[in-house]
Amino acid sequence: MTDKIIPVIMAGGKGTRLWPLSRSSAPKQFIQFTGERTLFQATLQRVSDSSIYAAPLVITNEDFRFLAAEQARELGITLSDILLEPIARNTAPAIAAAASFAIKNFGEEVILQVLASDHEISADERYLDAIRTAIRAARDGKLVTFGITPSEPATGYGYIEAGEALVSGASAVKRFVEKPNQASAQTMLDAGKYYWNSGIFMFSARKILAEIRAHSPLVADAASEAVDNAKRDLDFTRLDESAFAKAPDISIDYAVMEKTSNAAVVPSSFVWSDMGSWDAVWKLGDRDADGNLTIGKASAVNTRDSLVISRTHHIAVQGLEGIAVIASEDAVYVGRLDESQHVGALVKHLASTKATEALTQSHPTSYRPWGGYTSILNGDRFQVKRLFVSPGKKLSLQKHHHRSEHWICVKGTAEVTVGDEVKIVRENESVYIPQGEVHRLANPGKILLEMIEVQTGSYLGEDDIIRIVDEFGRG
Repeated sequence: MTDKIIPVIMAGGKGTRLWPLSRSSAPKQFIQFTGERTLFQATLQRVSDSSIYAAPLVITNEDFRFLAAEQARELGITLSDILLEPIARNTAPAIAAAASFAIKNFGEEVILQVLASDHEISADERYLDAIRTAIRAARDGKLVTFGITPSEPATGYGYIEAGEALVSGASAVKRFVEKPNQASAQTMLDAGKYYWNSGIFMFSARKILAEIRAHSPLVADAASEAVDNAKRDLDFTRLDESAFAKAPDISIDYAVMEKTSNAAVVPSSFVWSDMGSWDAVWKLGDRDADGNLTIGKASAVNTRDSLVISRTHHIAVQGLEGIAVIASEDAVYVGRLDESQHVGALVKHLASTKATEALTQSHPTSYRPWGGYTSILNGDRFQVKRLFVSPGKKLSLQKHHHRSEHWICVKGTAEVTVGDEVKIVRENESVYIPQGEVHRLANPGKILLEMIEVQTGSYLGEDDIIRIVDEFGRG
């Protein structure tokens, strides 16, 4: 048993509302937008005060497991564990699994703080005051949610109406309100006592699991069984798939919070955003005197209140107002900032057409447990990639049936295995990998290794990899 709070960080979402930077294979929580950290890393830092928090528990899925572990390692933050959801089942089963896991490992009365990994929050004294109030309410047996003081009649958030004040400093929840229309949002803003539903929670593991069992027993049973039959895999815990699949796909709000009589809300005035649209990114950014936020290779002239982001080509915008221009390696989004809440509809349209479906799923930059790669150029029987390998990491010992590869070292030092030979390849040196030859790339150095890889052959798909030895347990 620990008297410290266990942060439970939900990091499995595959949202695409910040397309084209965010894709199903590269979601927003693992992307660096305006600061030096990704949203996931910023979340880890908010719960790094060891006087309040124990090591975080992260819940994510198979696709993001190494990415989450690596981003925590970059910060030097130790995790209590990473739970892997075998299939997506919304927040109620995930929280139930986290509570079951916490009870087994930390005791029934341990307090959990559930956080989304893709929110932007200013962790100032107002935030710490809200945390302290929530801890008191949770220890009084309440299921606590954080309500953000609204600054505008936003229609993209659910609302919470606060009721009577509690001894802890929190308030009882009078009711939850679904995302309103503009008129209803303005009415609630004018009335006071209404708060944005932040999706941040605090409660004891025993209490939330008991409430889930009372209001949504199928969720509780499935999650408990999934934890009981979980398996260790390297530094991860895999929830049992057959058990977890029995859980209904339901949010914690619908499963419990809107039904329980023990819900409490902590009115909170700290800066918060769910980073759910490009408009939200613009509002939180460091804008210039004309109200423009430019990130990366971007310029704005005679332009006002706009967001321009580019990772590759230089984007120059002139004579516009209130627009978003977002350029990734392979796609550009242009739209009005006040329409950016509806990017999801655009992504669905792209996903419905075979010619553009891949733009919503995969990203030119893909992350792997050893680092990753960016696709630079694709042609008939050839493609060019930039490989980046983290210090001390190595790719699997592998071979390809249909392609040969040329590697050129542009930064760092590479250790290259080709057949029975192991050689050091330094900057400006290259090596050739014949088709069908066993090979491996490793970074023995202390800095990031960058290589340019030129593939040639009749088939260049990622599934033409025969792994012989792999330290990450991949087949």
